[in-house]
Amino acid sequence: MRVLGISGSLRDASYNTKLLRVAGRLLRDDVEFTIWDGLKAIPPYDEDDDIGSGPPAVARFRQAIAGADAVLFATPEYNASIPGALKNAIDWASRPLATNPLRNKPVAVIGASTGMFGAVWAQAELRKVLGATGARVVEAELAVGHAHEHLDADGHPADPAQEEALRDSVLLLLGELANAEVAA
Repeated sequence: MRVLGISGSLRDASYNTKLLRVAGRLLRDDVEFTIWDGLKAIPPYDEDDDIGSGPPAVARFRQAIAGADAVLFATPEYNASIPGALKNAIDWASRPLATNPLRNKPVAVIGASTGMFGAVWAQAELRKVLGATGARVVEAELAVGHAHEHLDADGHPADPAQEEALRDSVLLLLGELANAEVAA
C-alpha cells in the first residue's frame, strides 16, 4: 500500500511538510509513504502545453499520484485560500477529468499555519477542489493554528488533542483505502 504526501508549501522549513513527515511515521509498517517534493517545478497550467503526458515535471507529478493508493495533503493558508502552487498542480493533475489520476483516489487534507485558525479556509477550499476532480475526499480534520508555537521542531503537535487528530486523519484515510479495496 502506498500513500503519497503533498505539502502545499514550498518553504524548506515548512510546518506542513514537517506535519506530513510526522503523519508518515504514524502509518503501519506495511504502508510505503513518500512526500512529493517537486511542486516548485510545475509550470503554470496552460492547456496549450497539456499535450500527451504534459511537461516533464507535470508528468512526474501525475505519475506519483497515479502510483499512490491514497494521497495526504497538508496545506498552509495564503490570503484565506489554497497556495497558488498547490492549486496549479491540482489543475494539471485534474486533466482530463474523466481519467485523471485523482479520480476515485482516497485523499485527506490537514493543515497548519502561523495564523490563528490553522488553515481551515484553505483546507475547506482544497477539499472542494479535490472533490471537483473526482477524488474521494475523507472528512478528516486537523487545523494547527499558530504552528510556530504548537508544533515542535520536528512537526509533532504539542497539544495531545491535535496529535490524536493527526492520528485519526491518517486512520480515516487508511480506512477509506481499505473500503475501496473491498469494493473493488
